[in-house]
Amino acid sequence: MTEPGSLKEKIWKTIFGRPRNIKDPTLFHKIALIPLLAWIGLGADGLSSSSYGPEEAFKTLGTHTYLALILAFATAVTVLIISRAYSRIIEYFPHGGGGYIVATHTLGEKAGVISGSALLVDYMLTITVSIVSCGDALFSFFPAAWQSAKIPFDLIAIAFLVILNLRGVKESIQFLTPIFLVFVLTHLLLILYGIASHLPQISGVAHKIGADYRIGLSTLGAGGMALLFMKAFSMGGGTYTGIEAVSNGLQILREPRVRTGKKTMVYMAASLAFTAGGILVCYLLVGVVPTAGKTLNAVLAERVFGGWSFGTTLAAVTIFTEGALLLVASQAGFLAGPRVMANMAVDYWFPHRFASLSDRFSIQNGVLLMGGAAAALLLYSGGDISTLVVMYSINVFLTFSISQVGMIRHFIMNRSRLPEWRRRLPLHVVTLVLCAAILAITTVEKFALGGWLTFVITAAMVGLCFLTKRHYESVRKGVRQLDELLAIPADSRPNQEPVDPVKMTAIQLVNGYNGFGVHTLLTIIKGFPGLYKSFIFVTVAEVDVGSFRGVDDVGRLERAAAESLAKYVDLARRLGFPAESRFELGTDTVQTASRLVETIVKTYPRSTVFAGQSVFRQTGMIHRLLHNETAFAIQQELRWNGITAVVLPIRIDI
Repeated sequence: MTEPGSLKEKIWKTIFGRPRNIKDPTLFHKIALIPLLAWIGLGADGLSSSSYGPEEAFKTLGTHTYLALILAFATAVTVLIISRAYSRIIEYFPHGGGGYIVATHTLGEKAGVISGSALLVDYMLTITVSIVSCGDALFSFFPAAWQSAKIPFDLIAIAFLVILNLRGVKESIQFLTPIFLVFVLTHLLLILYGIASHLPQISGVAHKIGADYRIGLSTLGAGGMALLFMKAFSMGGGTYTGIEAVSNGLQILREPRVRTGKKTMVYMAASLAFTAGGILVCYLLVGVVPTAGKTLNAVLAERVFGGWSFGTTLAAVTIFTEGALLLVASQAGFLAGPRVMANMAVDYWFPHRFASLSDRFSIQNGVLLMGGAAAALLLYSGGDISTLVVMYSINVFLTFSISQVGMIRHFIMNRSRLPEWRRRLPLHVVTLVLCAAILAITTVEKFALGGWLTFVITAAMVGLCFLTKRHYESVRKGVRQLDELLAIPADSRPNQEPVDPVKMTAIQLVNGYNGFGVHTLLTIIKGFPGLYKSFIFVTVAEVDVGSFRGVDDVGRLERAAAESLAKYVDLARRLGFPAESRFELGTDTVQTASRLVETIVKTYPRSTVFAGQSVFRQTGMIHRLLHNETAFAIQQELRWNGITAVVLPIRIDI
């Protein structure tokens, strides 16, 4: 533990901020997001996809750009349909988790872990795609000789965002808000002026589109044209990525969450439909063609603003904010990704440490893992956006499809208590057809160009999740065997004497009232007969993602801790020992427990601290990863401060 006031502590607080006060009644209000901030933090991922999704779709059309007008309409409508479907998910599953929770509750835990794993890979790619696209946009205006610096720039950007998110959700979004607003204004101007400036020539443009359409129909045929359109529509699937982020990150929204979430979805859907559709229309009207070293949006901005006296500067600002927004968009990966991971950790699919919160109430381990995975994907792909977008789109639409199947099943299975099911079911059927079609075409077209890797990574993650769950279930089975000790004989008349500070006292660290804690208590009594005259039971009510979902959760956590400690005190007194209890709230069990014990020892100087630690027949790396060995960490802290601490081995026979 860092010494108070030390240089290390000052540097840490400067970079990551001061710890938050758990007992602050306004804490959740302070860290939760209002719709505008949620639109920026979670909706920027969707909006930023207009920087690369429409471009991929337009390029796929090749010389048949006359289809761009229909493509723009189809893109905008698809955005609205998928967004509406996810608004329904927010309404029926208001506790967050999005696709993972929907699949788990409607299709079973196996479907849930597949959806959750796909989501996690999706969010890792969200960060990578956004950062790489940011670099591509910014380096479009730099000399070609500077291109070699793009990957180092991308890695630095990932590191910067990791630090920013470790400071806290709200702080990271507030820092990036000006970038988001400038993007909205510049792209609104780009699209409106790009369309308005070509209105005088609209009849000529319409005539050319009609002529090109007839030529295309004669050369490709109706079937060929339909296939080309579907391929372009699917290759632009990156446009729809990020739509699900709001439903996945619902836990960090301001109450009432459902209303805040649905309002955020409206903001995101309207802005993305307008921007993505408008950009495709502008590509067609302006006659944009691919240019080496430049994105299509960079070419579009130069063409639209080229005639203005400050057009070059405005175009540069537009594309700079586009690149900067992509930096903001990666926030969805850092915000929603760790929360999906935390939900899976609560259900034992992931190591429990990924459900832990830092003293800034960020999911620290999840943020670090997402950043590391994004950097690895960046290095593997060499910063190639085409490869990354394909990998990205496949998992997005896999999750979308599973979620829609889940919602369809939810309405059918609950039709007796949901009178609105007939009206609401068709939306999810249509959304499923759209998402499944895009998934199938993207997989077939791009399987050999990176799509296979997405399936390999996702399958590997699913496999690791099942191994993790199987291990935890084995441990829980072993611990349940200890629970049989709860029914032990004791004196009917409890010892009501107060704990005497002069006598030897055993301070026992416990975690809930269970066989594990009772076994530790009996081991102390049996192992040190007659030495300890009284007991003080200590626990840390750990505030993690599973226990901190709203304003009232802290109170419930405190009551649960007090109730479990009261059972230990009652048991010790019935065994003939004076006993008391202490507890404290905390996000870091080791530091909180160490501080609490230090204060108790000042009152009871003749005391020894005891903690139980699970011992397995065979140990290895997997045990160190899945189990925190908290007892040993607390022992190390206490020994450093001159306090005697003993760790008792509790055998778990698995």
